[in-house]
Amino acid sequence: MLSTINCECICTSFNSTLFLLSIFVLMKTKKPLILVTNDDGITAPGIAALVEVMKTLGDVVVVAPDKAQSGMGHAITINSTLRINKSKIYDVKDEYSCTGTPVDCVKFAVNKIMDRKPDLCVSGINHGANMSINVIYSGTMSAAVEGAIESIPSIGFSLLDYAIDANFTAAKKVVKTIAEKVLKNGLPLGVCLNVNIPKLKYDLIKGIKVCRQARANWVEEFDERVDPSGQPYFWLTGKFDNYDADKTDTDVWALENNFVSVVPTQFDMTAHKSIKEIGSWIV
Repeated sequence: MLSTINCECICTSFNSTLFLLSIFVLMKTKKPLILVTNDDGITAPGIAALVEVMKTLGDVVVVAPDKAQSGMGHAITINSTLRINKSKIYDVKDEYSCTGTPVDCVKFAVNKIMDRKPDLCVSGINHGANMSINVIYSGTMSAAVEGAIESIPSIGFSLLDYAIDANFTAAKKVVKTIAEKVLKNGLPLGVCLNVNIPKLKYDLIKGIKVCRQARANWVEEFDERVDPSGQPYFWLTGKFDNYDADKTDTDVWALENNFVSVVPTQFDMTAHKSIKEIGSWIV
């Protein structure tokens, strides 16, 4: 009888060990869940390049605007209806086009489409730079910021090429390198990455530089023109003025010197250093 009990105990222990081992293996082999969005629209070449890379890293869900939404910043849709449509552009786990903004896309994906929060949210690859002050206006980066608000490790990618037929060959290699590192190491809570990639062949890129956002601004002008019916209209133009032109620790310097710039970005806009100073005279 004792022998039988011992045998049963051994079998039970062995089975439990196998079960725990299988769970461990399953957890280790489970693919990351990755949300992909952008601001140039779901058919833009940049997001196609981003999806291509992300498919090598995990299970991909695409939720992106149905049309270009550049310069939308952190806008959300509150005064009109929001619609999504099933898409079949990319061979991924799930994909939808959305009538809203990039931030709408992230909100909708997390709250209505995905069965759990993604392990990574990536936005882009934007056609054009999002360095320095551009981060404030960028729909690409606002989607990444919204991901950070949702406590999701998030990255916004931009290529310094505005052309619709931009070559994303080098950018895809950079994207994969950085995305793999974020999947492995995570990001601090409330922080996302603003990644800008120079318009260069991959072997001409000097490396990746983690840096700060340059202090710069757009000096705007509104060009007044006349339409065919004789009615005036205005076209926003301007000049980029870099106040940190002599500083080597900024994203603008990095890009001008053939580095990929990576700026850790946060949604907490509190000027923490000013709290004590302003508190001394306003309270």
